[in-house]
Amino acid sequence: MAMHDEKKQSSIAFVIGASSVGTLIEWYDFYIFGMLATILSKQFFPAEAGTAALLSTLAIFAAGFIVRPFGALVFGRLGDLIGRKHTFLLTLVIMGGSTFAIGLVPGFGSIGWAAPIMVLILRLLQGLALGGEYGGAATYVAEHAPTGQRGFWTSWIQTTATLGLFLALGVIILIRSNQGMEQFSAEWGGWRYPFWISILLVGVSVLIRMRMSESPMFSKLKSEGKTSTHPLKESFGNKSNFKMVLLALFGAVMGQGVVWYTGQFYAQSFIETVCNIDFVQSRNIMLVAILMATPCFVLFGWLSDKVGRKWIMLLGMLLAIFTYRPIYKQFIAITAEANKTNEIQQRISTIGPLAPYLNEAKTPFVYLRKTFDTVYYTDGSVFKYIITDTFFAKKQLSDNKPIAYSHPDLISNTPKRNTVIEKTMGKSPTWYLIVLIFIQIVYVTMVYGPIAAFLVEMFPTKIRYTSMSLPYHIGNGVFGGLVPFLGTLIVEFTKSAEQPKGDVLAGLWYPIGVAAICLLIGVVYLSNKVDENVMD
Repeated sequence: MAMHDEKKQSSIAFVIGASSVGTLIEWYDFYIFGMLATILSKQFFPAEAGTAALLSTLAIFAAGFIVRPFGALVFGRLGDLIGRKHTFLLTLVIMGGSTFAIGLVPGFGSIGWAAPIMVLILRLLQGLALGGEYGGAATYVAEHAPTGQRGFWTSWIQTTATLGLFLALGVIILIRSNQGMEQFSAEWGGWRYPFWISILLVGVSVLIRMRMSESPMFSKLKSEGKTSTHPLKESFGNKSNFKMVLLALFGAVMGQGVVWYTGQFYAQSFIETVCNIDFVQSRNIMLVAILMATPCFVLFGWLSDKVGRKWIMLLGMLLAIFTYRPIYKQFIAITAEANKTNEIQQRISTIGPLAPYLNEAKTPFVYLRKTFDTVYYTDGSVFKYIITDTFFAKKQLSDNKPIAYSHPDLISNTPKRNTVIEKTMGKSPTWYLIVLIFIQIVYVTMVYGPIAAFLVEMFPTKIRYTSMSLPYHIGNGVFGGLVPFLGTLIVEFTKSAEQPKGDVLAGLWYPIGVAAICLLIGVVYLSNKVDENVMD
């Protein structure tokens, strides 16, 4: 008996490992695009587009999320018709190929508008593939899990999304640390390497997944001739089942999606673009916070087997609703220059040479001069102000020579000035930021840890892949995936002459509002009962 139990544990461990490796790689593929959004916006759109380029890149990023429900329908149907194993082998290959191809697309400077169009098409393929991956992996693991331990075992699959983000951040930081920002951000620079590395990771995962057997529950249904012949019709044409699909979406997954993407994407974007934290440090902060919080996925998955799934997920939403704005206000306070008054140790200014602006689309007599103004504070923080003065001249000027604002050959004696701040925080404020990110990711683990077991238990085996995939990917792909884009867009709408930066906290109203609606529906309509038998 002991040997039988040991073999069973070994079997489920292999199932978890094989499923998780592939799913982790798919998340890695999906995330590197978002992690590199600020660089991709400069590579695949005109240099002078500015905020519009970033918004367009975020829109392409969001497009990958929006098509995930369609992937759920296509691959969910395949999974219920031909099986779990072969379906998510196919999604893995599509995802890996699309990611690798993004790394091969030339920049806007080389092929113009064909660049963002090609990237959009590849991003849509990524979204379709991911739409079929998660439902298959979660269903596969849940159908192998022992009775009474479904929340615990499926929570390991839930860690893959965060670990995929962790892997993406780690690879980007490793490459960036070995290259200067200029080399890393060049058209064929280091930012492409994470996309190319994907093909190696996918190859390893395919070899592992080829050794997997089909889900025992699906195999039993197939041998008995009871598999669904029309999974889409049975999932959404059946009134009672469709009601459960809607309840899963609006009572659980919608709120889970916005909490997840706020904690792991909007937070990273906010500390980089609003708080101006250095590229590498912002990602290091995310890495440490993710590493600290990841075990909580398994903790809350295990706890959901004991006390039920409902209240753990809804408590995570409730905490997010009431603490998001205070947390983001603290982000601003910790990194504000005003809060470091009278702590200056020294200031170093370096004035760069006058250099022509080498953009053929511009007038030939445009010159730039950069001033690097670096301020050191007693708490270890370093603020670098990169001041770019743009000069417009009547004729060719001598490069690399000092130029006074009153130079007779300048069209205007008041050059156009742009200031960019890069902040590297000291040890104490850095840990404060890590703790604030960690708190948000704990909310993510509360809503996300139990969700796979919760969804599996809502639907019958023969249409489970299709039925659970659609609400999951609408909730996460549409409601959650739009958090970075809509959050940024809402802030843009608040900008005015009196408030040029807008209300930087306004973007939080979107995830707070969606989570609040989901919380109310969940409290009233969700059941906290754990379904012990999923062989129905």
